[in-house]
Amino acid sequence: MRRTPIYLLGLTFFGLTPDYRGAIFKQIHEIVFYGKGGYSWDIVYNMPIWLRNFTFQQIKEHYDKENSQNDSIEQSKKNMQSVGAVKDKNAKPSYITKASKK
Repeated sequence: MRRTPIYLLGLTFFGLTPDYRGAIFKQIHEIVFYGKGGYSWDIVYNMPIWLRNFTFQQIKEHYDKENSQNDSIEQSKKNMQSVGAVKDKNAKPSYITKASKK
């Protein structure tokens, strides 16, 4: 009678777990997509891991900085609009109206 060996590890081979594999493919996609044509999928896939992580981090920091600048510009526009609205409220109203003909 042959016994099937029991392995303590969940996987019986060396490979990537589905979660880790999905994270790698997402990172590759984001580098290729947000790199705006500067990287191809093959180049990013074959990059050393340290270089791929560095590239991803640099792109992420660039877009985070760009988004914060855009947010501050939008906030200043809103502030300017609200200041303009206050000036309109302080303007003197016009009381010229026609009297009713009764």
